[in-house]
Amino acid sequence: MRVFWSLLCGVLFLAGHAWADTSSSKAGTAPTRDAGQGYVGAAACAGCHATEQADWYGSDHDLAMQPATPTTVLGNFKDATFDYFGTTSTFFRKDDTFYVRTDGPDGKLADFAIAYTFGVYPLQQYLIELPGGRLQALGIVWDTRKKSAGGQRWYHLYPDEPVRAGDRLHWTGRDQNWNFMCADCHSTNLQKNYDLDSRTYATTWSEIDVGCEACHGPGKDHLEAMQAENWSLPHNGFKLSLARAESKVWTTNPETGNPYPWTAGPEAQPELEVCAQCHSRRANQFHGARPEDGLFNHFMPALLDEGLYHADGQIDGEVYVYGSFLQSKMYQSGVTCSDCHNPHSLKLKARGNTLCAQCHLPTKYDTDAHHGHPAGSEGAQCVNCHMPEKTYMGVDDRRDHSFRIPRPDLSVSLGVPNACTRCHTDRDAEWAANELEKRHGKPPAGHFARAIHAGRYGGPQAEQLLSELILDSAQPAIARATALTLLPGYLSNQSAPVLQQASRSEDPLIALGTSQALNGIPEQYRPAFGLPELYDAHRVIRALAASNMAPSTIPANPVEVQVRYEQARDEYMASQRFNGDRPESLVNLGDVSGQAGQFDEAAQYYRTAIELAPDYTPAYVNFADFLRRQGRDGDGQQVLEQALDQVVDPAPIEHSLGLLMVRQQRHDAALEHLRKAAMAPTATSRYIYVYAVALQSTGETQQAVDVLEAAYHRFPGNRQFLSALVSFNRELGNDAKADWYENQLR
Repeated sequence: MRVFWSLLCGVLFLAGHAWADTSSSKAGTAPTRDAGQGYVGAAACAGCHATEQADWYGSDHDLAMQPATPTTVLGNFKDATFDYFGTTSTFFRKDDTFYVRTDGPDGKLADFAIAYTFGVYPLQQYLIELPGGRLQALGIVWDTRKKSAGGQRWYHLYPDEPVRAGDRLHWTGRDQNWNFMCADCHSTNLQKNYDLDSRTYATTWSEIDVGCEACHGPGKDHLEAMQAENWSLPHNGFKLSLARAESKVWTTNPETGNPYPWTAGPEAQPELEVCAQCHSRRANQFHGARPEDGLFNHFMPALLDEGLYHADGQIDGEVYVYGSFLQSKMYQSGVTCSDCHNPHSLKLKARGNTLCAQCHLPTKYDTDAHHGHPAGSEGAQCVNCHMPEKTYMGVDDRRDHSFRIPRPDLSVSLGVPNACTRCHTDRDAEWAANELEKRHGKPPAGHFARAIHAGRYGGPQAEQLLSELILDSAQPAIARATALTLLPGYLSNQSAPVLQQASRSEDPLIALGTSQALNGIPEQYRPAFGLPELYDAHRVIRALAASNMAPSTIPANPVEVQVRYEQARDEYMASQRFNGDRPESLVNLGDVSGQAGQFDEAAQYYRTAIELAPDYTPAYVNFADFLRRQGRDGDGQQVLEQALDQVVDPAPIEHSLGLLMVRQQRHDAALEHLRKAAMAPTATSRYIYVYAVALQSTGETQQAVDVLEAAYHRFPGNRQFLSALVSFNRELGNDAKADWYENQLR
């Protein structure tokens, strides 16, 4: 099982408040990288770009990270206390150094100096240095909002249950580690510099905050060219211009009220991929990213995965704008970030509906006939219907940037949220759907939500709906790519050509979806779909595709293909070593090393993953499976039994132990482990199906039917469930029920 992860870059979408004087706080705070990299610092830009520098100063980028000083620390460190499930932390100050007395890595109270501040509004976090070059983000944070708004207080990011030392979410845990989770988006020219052998960091930056060169790239060549009045260099010495290939001029159609561009020329939005390097949910796969490198040469953006997005693409988890914006008609029309935001101050270019009126005719849209609410009310604000908010980190309200039309009808059929009943809490989605239909007519057909929902939960037409979505070029590429990752669960001779066609797409999102989909296809068939991705222009996609094809499936291909495979596989191994501070990457290294016959290396990667993260379930499961393939089920059993007292989610461990016991013909023990896996809250349809088949094979056919029927509402239309229910009911003589399930299967 290849481990795919999209750990967030710790971008805080913070409103700009120039509360802290940073003019003297940033010098000499960390080592500067080799000057040969060409980074000159924001101060070198100010002489010629005074307006832009004035906008940037005090912005969220400017204040993204700062040394902890009396002018930058906003929290109450006057012996303030905060109780968290019986643990009392105290915030205090000695001269100009700020401290917190709190539970450390061993769970005992100790004093820790605050090294840096992180963000400014609506909350400020604090970073603490620990051995090994680690900086860790304290889980108790300061609410910087006004007291009248509920702010000016300490609060914990995980208020509902105690997070103790040893937990990955504890401030000393791996998921609160600045070096991996947050650093590259809060500083300029960040180099993580993790050493796998010593398990230490030597992280450096050019500037502690997000300076000019974080977006424009190294400025040395530009500075020298301008000083020499050399105007011949492309982009005046930069590797990238953030301007459009051709200026876009918008005209509003007075009949529809909608804007359209009347200038011809290519649709180029170069700044979008630059912004997305941080303002997206993505995994950083390769070190040394620069603005001009493009998103997919260093980063793997998340698709519309469950837990991150609802089936219709609305935000659920913390996803940081990019994935939402790609779904929008604005993106498809060529709108980009700086059409609404000042790229230097980050503030909106206008307030309220005036911002939308830059393009959308107010006499058409800012009216009761359109929004149906009193003028000036919350319901009359465009963003509240088309960009609903969700609160993250306790107090941080962030808007969905898909600019979607409210669809309460999808709430009725699929259970997704909708903007209407977020405000009208006394009404239901059916009421809202009827009201919108009266006002605006029937909603448009063909939303991708139905295909994504069917793919996630096993709808009866999942294969057809997913195939149609993948082939529909009018749908957002990120939705089509997501459908590709879901299709392997339903792949047949009818849909395989769809996947094959997608594998030849030049759209990086479609290629990413195809490369991820390989993991769900039987190993011997993967090259048929994966080999074209070895020729992709983007390193992340090539590497991922290679990782999902076993070396044993490649030799039958021409030498050129074999060479490309080896190169892409080496790139993948490099990307995973770069992230060797994470158990996910160590498990991936173990998997790929094992495929290549490097058994000692593979075993060591698995063991290191378990040492680094004893609670990480896939490390045990994949290690045990590796041992199984070597005929060492006894050793694999020890690994799995060791995991039971360590992992957060034991269901995969129980399932693996059950299968191991089946191989050992210990049927009673196997059945008990499979039962625990199937009955767990996190049980997958696979766990339930395998348990039901095991029951039937031991003569407990009626119990098998009961198990499947009880789980069917969670996985409606699941073909394995339906096939088994047809077969098992016929065995029991329940022909009427068997016929009903057979009809559902058709």
